[in-house]
Amino acid sequence: MTDLDIDALRRTYDNQLRARVPDPLPEGTVVEHDGPLVRMLYAGEGGFLTYRDLGGLTDAGLDDLIARQRDLFTTLGREVEWKLHGHDQPADLADRLRAAGFEPQDQETVVIGPLAPLAAMLPVPPKGVELREVTTRADLDRIARMEEQVWNEPRDWLADGLEREIAADPHSVTVVVAEADGEVVSAGWVRYVTGTPFATLWGGSTLESWRRRGIYRALVTYRARLAGVRGHTMLQVDASDDSRPILERLGFVAVTTTTPYVYTP
Repeated sequence: MTDLDIDALRRTYDNQLRARVPDPLPEGTVVEHDGPLVRMLYAGEGGFLTYRDLGGLTDAGLDDLIARQRDLFTTLGREVEWKLHGHDQPADLADRLRAAGFEPQDQETVVIGPLAPLAAMLPVPPKGVELREVTTRADLDRIARMEEQVWNEPRDWLADGLEREIAADPHSVTVVVAEADGEVVSAGWVRYVTGTPFATLWGGSTLESWRRRGIYRALVTYRARLAGVRGHTMLQVDASDDSRPILERLGFVAVTTTTPYVYTP
């Protein structure tokens, strides 16, 4: 693979990150397969649908696959997300999801970048802000409360999910908070994808009064250094429109888009 060859990066992303099932699974997580689809059901939460590709399914066969997921989660009374990528086939997949009752959410951009240049940087948060690795439920709850302020919606599921993930395999994820005067003003976590060159970055939400001060950049470089110590060489992020320009300045390139299609019974 040549350096930052977009097509090669996209293929690597498809082959090594998509439809990947955590091992070990967090407590209460159930994984099922329906043809090419991987279906994940989370304890006390909704579900998630992913795949490497749809194996050439089209027309009635594809509609039946989509309808089975909708009907299952209707019976369960639980919300489910179908993770649609911009290069997924067939081209009318989004239309078929909408026809079945799945609603598109905000689109993000999948970006990938080399880890080494970032790991060589010192993470420098603004004055008065400290970065700290956390594992306790109390700290995870503080992250959830911060995110609730940012997004104006409940985030208890986030603390629950991170707690189960850490309990299942504490070496697979590191959660980092940015604190000012004891208040969590931002947070992000890094997942180390075993057997691949990738580590993936998540979170990054920041309280409005603390934005545009370099906290997000400091969190990225801090987590890059953690991943570098573990031997990873590439970073991947599902980037919002706010974070994408920052990441591109740090050497990431866009390889595709991703849009959650959510069905709510």
